Amino acid sequence: MPYRRLPNTDLARLRALRIAFEKGKELPPFQLAYSQNTLQKIHEFLPLFEKTMMETRQAYNLQTLKSKEYSKVLRKAKIYISHFIQVVNMAIIRGDLPSSERNFFGLPGDQKKVPLFNTEAELISWGEKLIAGENLRIAKGHSPITNPTMAVVKVWYERFMESFKYQKILQKNSARSQEKLTFLRTQADEIILVLWNEVEHYFSSYPEDKKREYSKLYGLVYVLRKNEKKRTEIPAGSFAGEPA
Repeated sequence: MPYRRLPNTDLARLRALRIAFEKGKELPPFQLAYSQNTLQKIHEFLPLFEKTMMETRQAYNLQTLKSKEYSKVLRKAKIYISHFIQVVNMAIIRGDLPSSERNFFGLPGDQKKVPLFNTEAELISWGEKLIAGENLRIAKGHSPITNPTMAVVKVWYERFMESFKYQKILQKNSARSQEKLTFLRTQADEIILVLWNEVEHYFSSYPEDKKREYSKLYGLVYVLRKNEKKRTEIPAGSFAGEPA
């Protein structure tokens, strides 16, 4: 015998509530298969649930879109910061700068490798160190590092920081919407459970097949069990276990 299956996705929940709500608008109270109290709850809850679903989807889509742009800016900032340090190291190798110049940038004098920027926090930290270090060098009368200059590095670093902060805002907005939707999901499930119980009770005096048929008009969903599906798939006139 088919069994009732409650919605397990937001779209299925929305569909169940909409179908029941439309029935509530079509039929007078004495013909409606569920209570006026439940109808009132659906009436109050449905717009909020729809709005929150839409906001959550929009927040996620915007975050995804901007994430692609952010990745490009992040990559550029990494390249310019890395290249700046490489230029300093090459100038030291050539003898154009003393190894002590590395100290301006928070680097040990004997460190020849470019630091790793595996995290955003590391990139932010090194960006700040390079900008401050180059400003201090120039203030002390040292020749600016070129190709790239700190001005160009700073442009990409600031673009990265702007994009980084915006991305964090989008992540917070998306998380907030998702948290609200998760809370409303619980309410939706509670309303649908009461609704479907009331509908089935209303048609409980009918034979099982008729009860399911009428209940489906209110959005209830019934599915066959696995063994029942197999039985229904056996062609007429054939025996179980024999080819059709």
